[in-house]
Amino acid sequence: MAKYNMVVQSKAAEGRDADYNTWYDNQHFGDICAIPGVTGGRRLEQAVTLAGEPGLKYLAIYDIETDDIGALLAEMGRRGAEGLMPLTDALDAPASVLWVYKVSDGYS
Repeated sequence: MAKYNMVVQSKAAEGRDADYNTWYDNQHFGDICAIPGVTGGRRLEQAVTLAGEPGLKYLAIYDIETDDIGALLAEMGRRGAEGLMPLTDALDAPASVLWVYKVSDGYS
């Protein structure tokens, strides 16, 4: 089974960090981890920029094990579209970015 990391940068709407973090910690993180193939994850908050432009304030990294990453991402999209993974207006959704990286063999 292939291993992946889904990396998400996001930020709260202006002045809404407390609401954003409550939603992410109590709702969204669990919704993502409930998708079959997502085995866990962690959240981070940007502390220091040493080189380059700073990214968004919040980072989430999810661990994934699947033989069909496309199907997993489609399931995530389906759950979102059907309201099974509700968003909050405390999220600055247009600013968010999401990448999926395949873990290289020998680095799991």
